[in-house]
Amino acid sequence: MPRKLIIDTDPGVDDSMAIFFALRSPELDVIGLTTIFGNVHTDLATINALRLLEIAGRTDIPVVQGASDPLAGPFKGPVPFVHGDDGQGNAHLPPPHTRPREGSAAAFIVEQVMAAPGQVTLVPIGPLTNIALALRLEPRIAQNVREVVLMGGNALCPGNATPAAEANIHNDPEAADVVFGAGWPVTMVGLDVTHQVNMTRAHLERYAQADNPLAQHIARIVPFYRDYFESQHPGMDGIYVHDSSAIAYVIDPTLFVTERWPLRVETQGISRGKTWPFLGQGDNDRLGPWRGRPPVNVCVGVDAERLLALELSRLT
Repeated sequence: MPRKLIIDTDPGVDDSMAIFFALRSPELDVIGLTTIFGNVHTDLATINALRLLEIAGRTDIPVVQGASDPLAGPFKGPVPFVHGDDGQGNAHLPPPHTRPREGSAAAFIVEQVMAAPGQVTLVPIGPLTNIALALRLEPRIAQNVREVVLMGGNALCPGNATPAAEANIHNDPEAADVVFGAGWPVTMVGLDVTHQVNMTRAHLERYAQADNPLAQHIARIVPFYRDYFESQHPGMDGIYVHDSSAIAYVIDPTLFVTERWPLRVETQGISRGKTWPFLGQGDNDRLGPWRGRPPVNVCVGVDAERLLALELSRLT
């Protein structure tokens, strides 16, 4: 049976690639897209999610709009220099013909998880606000979800939003600390591995050569995103594979090497948004802020070539 998935998303070029990857993978059954701020504002994320499902011919999948701001303050704004003013590489698509489902993303997540105990996997590939709000609404989802596989964080490497923090976690550190501490099965697919997965221009060209609307849309939106990466990383060829790496983990965890550590998320000062693992073997006196925190499955290694081959095979 395909695994039921809710993708919580802020599309976003890399979100679009991840959503299409999931939709073309027979192992997965995407039962909903919930939207969040991050790469774009939440209302535009919702429009983009609807557009992507129309392109994919999957308007049967509901889109539910989520939070517009982090738990502890206003959203500081999107990143048009990374994803374009429209979040789709300045492709400026026409408005969608469909509409989002009524209600909140948090309520939808609770409804779906509690209706199918042990079956629904949550895949947040944006800030974790909707997931934290769902926990607040119904704490029992922690015992009824199958798994949470998120793209975000940086355990052993520098950040990309700041020297300390990865972008998704940096956008709502308070929500991330709630999610990592909830006692449910969580896998963090962060910069420790996504910065090891480089989809080159030669890889990306395969989308342009593929005769399907999903690949053609990726070919249309990815040049803006690629140009950003190459401008920020002199000598780089192509892009890092962020959000799609979380989808790859759900399909085939053997692509990754993982460690299990308690995690805390810094919410203060210059390292705000940093995901701090407890790496020691210490007793309770040494655990300090990590005392009582559940272990999180943290991806630290990846078979990049096999991951790239998997994603490209599904879409090209």
